[in-house]
Parts: sequence; structure tokens; C-alpha cells
Amino acid sequence: MSEERRSENQGDPTFVVYPDLAGKVAVVTGGSRGIGAATAVAMADNGASVVAVGRDEEALSVVTAKIASRGGRADWVRADCTAVADLERVASAAFEQFGPVDILAAFAGGNGMPVPTDHETAEHWREVIDDDLTLSFLTVRAFLTQMIENGRGAIITMSSAAARQAANSAAAYAAAKAGVIAFTRHIAGEFGSRGIRANCISPSAIENDKLRTWTTTEQRQELAQGFPLGRIGQPADVASAALFLASNASSWITGATLDIAGGKIML
Repeated sequence: MSEERRSENQGDPTFVVYPDLAGKVAVVTGGSRGIGAATAVAMADNGASVVAVGRDEEALSVVTAKIASRGGRADWVRADCTAVADLERVASAAFEQFGPVDILAAFAGGNGMPVPTDHETAEHWREVIDDDLTLSFLTVRAFLTQMIENGRGAIITMSSAAARQAANSAAAYAAAKAGVIAFTRHIAGEFGSRGIRANCISPSAIENDKLRTWTTTEQRQELAQGFPLGRIGQPADVASAALFLASNASSWITGATLDIAGGKIML
């Protein structure tokens, strides 16, 4: 069961509230801005204790302060999610602060600047694969032991529309994000009998800091017209999907990829 609740803060999005998320422990990587920050806030609004993870301490503190101002529980950990030692430190810190982790939103990554394939270098290819695919593997692995011991867990990974259709992003990014989908399905199959679900979110254009930096207002308006729903996605659109996949409302869904793409991807 779920119910809708509108935030008391004017201008904030409406999130559906899933009562079963209250008291859960959620870790959100890439939690300092955009989709990750919106997901951290949404999880806390649902009563979960949240650990926001990222590289920007100032931005992380802003997110956790916002959560606290709304009556939620949150802490932040500065970490590089490509570093095994950092991820192990995050897993330990989350456990010590709040207890065993129930929900992992592995949202760090995103190195999709366009690079023509005939100008791609081996070094950049490996960098993108590490920043998106290997990073996802390392993040999930860091929390699997806790989830296996507890016999439960909801893992949500982050792919991209670039993995599902040809786009202007780098080929390395498309390959990495397609790999995230395959990796997520493998985890779902391997650990489903242990009470762990794993699903993937695959957004298209989301109006975040990067998109606003890369494009003008006019370009974003033109981009919006390419979507059947006539607008660019917002971080809250993805956060809402993450809530659903973390909750018992999706208890018989695992190994799925959910396109958050305004209808642009119809497979």
C-alpha cells in the first residue's frame, strides 16, 4: 500500500509514500546532486535513514541539511566510488550509524560526454568503463555481504537511455551502461533466492546541473519537443521510480530495467 503526500516545502515535488520504507536504511551513491540528491531526500521523506555518498562535501552537507529540515534522518560520507577502500568505509560507516543496509541506490557515475568513436582513445574508453560499469560492480559488491547475512535487500542501479538506443553520447558510455543492465540482471538471478532484489533505472535526458551547463534554455526547449510527453525529465521523476523499486510495492519485480524517458524509448 502507498499513499500520496505533498511536501510542506513550496515548490518541492510530490512523492508517493510507501509505509514499508519507514525504518529502513538506504545508501545513495552520487547523492550530492541531481538524481542522487532527489532520491536521498525522497527516501528520507519515506522514513528511511539515509547515507548520502559523493565526492563534494559541501554539496552532501546541503542535501543532509535539507533532509534534517524536513524531519528526516541522514548522514553523508565523502567517498570515491571507484576506490574499493572508500566503498568498504562507506559500508562500515552506514552499518555503524544506522544498522544493516536494506536499500542501495548505486547512482554514482555518468561520463557520457560525446566522443566520436573514430577519435576515441583506449585510455578514455577504459576510464568510462571504470567510471560507470566497474564502479557499479564495486558498489554493489561492497554491500552484498550485509544483505546476504540479513536475507533481504533492494539494489537499484543506474543505466541510461544511451544503453537502449543510439544516441549522441560516447560509444564507451553506451557500452558501460548496457553492461550495467546486464550486471543487474545477473545479480537479480544470482541472489534472488537470498531475498535480494536488483533492478535498473534507465533515464533519458534529465534536467540536472550537467545538462544545464551543456545546453542553453533554447536547446533544452528544443530537446523537450523530442519526447512524446513534451518535456525533459526532472530528478524527482527518477527518484519516484527508485522509491517504487525499493518498496514492497515492487516485491515481485527483479532483474527489470525501467525506462524513465518520457515515452521516447518504447521497446
